[in-house]
Amino acid sequence: MSEELPEPGNPAAAEDAAPTPVGDYARQLKQDLKRLPEATILGEITNFSQSRVQIYFELRDERGGVPGTMWKREFDALGLPAGTVKVGSQVVVTGAPDYYEGGKNASPSFSFRAIDIRPFGEGDLIARLAALRKQFQAEGLTEPQKNLPRRLLPRRIGVITAEGGAARQDLMVGLERRGWKGEVVWGFAPVQDRKAAPQITRILSDMAAFADVDSIVVCRGGGSLTDLWAFCDEDLCRTVAMLAVPVISAVGHERDVTLLDDVAAVRASTPTHAAEAVVGIDIPAARASLARAAGTTRRVSQAAVRDRIAPLAAMATGPGRAIRNERGKLNQKTREIRAAADRGIQGRRGSAQRVLDQCLLPAASRTNRLIEAAGTRNGARPGALQARVLGRLGFAGRKLETERVALRAHDPQRTLERGYARVEDRKGDPVVDSSGARRAGQVRIRFADDAVDAVVGDTRRRRSRQNEVEQEFEQIRMEGLDEGE
Repeated sequence: MSEELPEPGNPAAAEDAAPTPVGDYARQLKQDLKRLPEATILGEITNFSQSRVQIYFELRDERGGVPGTMWKREFDALGLPAGTVKVGSQVVVTGAPDYYEGGKNASPSFSFRAIDIRPFGEGDLIARLAALRKQFQAEGLTEPQKNLPRRLLPRRIGVITAEGGAARQDLMVGLERRGWKGEVVWGFAPVQDRKAAPQITRILSDMAAFADVDSIVVCRGGGSLTDLWAFCDEDLCRTVAMLAVPVISAVGHERDVTLLDDVAAVRASTPTHAAEAVVGIDIPAARASLARAAGTTRRVSQAAVRDRIAPLAAMATGPGRAIRNERGKLNQKTREIRAAADRGIQGRRGSAQRVLDQCLLPAASRTNRLIEAAGTRNGARPGALQARVLGRLGFAGRKLETERVALRAHDPQRTLERGYARVEDRKGDPVVDSSGARRAGQVRIRFADDAVDAVVGDTRRRRSRQNEVEQEFEQIRMEGLDEGE
């Protein structure tokens, strides 16, 4: 809208200005309201309804009231417990004014558009407690303490409470009624102010770490949620959930449930109940029950002994008779075994003697005769062997002489002595033909008594010389034949 609205309370300005269409005025009013900052207001809900999209309520006190709205999805996202926002509830609402300008077929309306709603006073604490409880359950912090083992009869118990409170006396009365005579480690701390939770947390940690206690009891009397809020402290409850010592929560009465009750190993409705939870045995009753059981056991055992004396006495003679019978049987078996062994030895001895007489002695006699005959034969064998050896030696000598004569007849030296000659080259190899002699050039002619060197001449001379040599060889051959005859 280009032109500004006239200032309120200025009639002159309103008379001079032109009239403004109501739709423009409504839009400008909506824009002006949107520029206002968010606010947090407190009041009582006097009217409450909801649709699929929004919730509608009126917030009032003794001085006035405003209508309010909130988107349904945002309201559900708050996670408030059922019945927290209802007619008559005191709530704290955060939001900003909102104006719907309407239209031709819609009515204009003003509302306080809420973005957050929470209960006021104790109702606010209930909502915070519900949110913390939901968070602890999601993180699994309500289970570790409940899974810890607890001693049935502890030796030392830690107790955290107010020094002058009635809960301390009630707990001691309960422990005395249980007949427990162990040791109590006291941890005195305030149980109702803003300093209570940190001090209780510190004492719990120190007691679990250094006091060597089997269980820890946290107790105080009842009160409102505001009075018990120290036991809903997030740090305190997280510490308890992570302790390795079981914690028994005895805070308030039966109707009072704190966050400490959720994370503790045991929730006790009263300090007296806490005494029963920490000491799992009613000691006087257990002693009386044990005494009754001991008396019953004694009577039953005496009756059992009396009833069994006569049968046992009768049965006591049985083993002696059985032993004597078995001993007689054993002696009889021993005699039979000894007699059977003697008979067996005599039979085997006679059998061995028969074998000796019938087989071994004749065999020994035959063996001796064979040995004597073999000795006689062996005595005659050296002379026969010598004669055979001498005969073989004579035959071998004659044969050797024959072979010596034959070898002498084939000796090349004998051939040379008969007039033949051996032609060799310079290396000493024999020359067997004329072509070999011509290739050698110089040859050596070996005779029976010595060797001479010779030079191979021309062909004619060689032929004539060859004829001469052939004649000489022929003459020598003929002479050899004559000698052989």
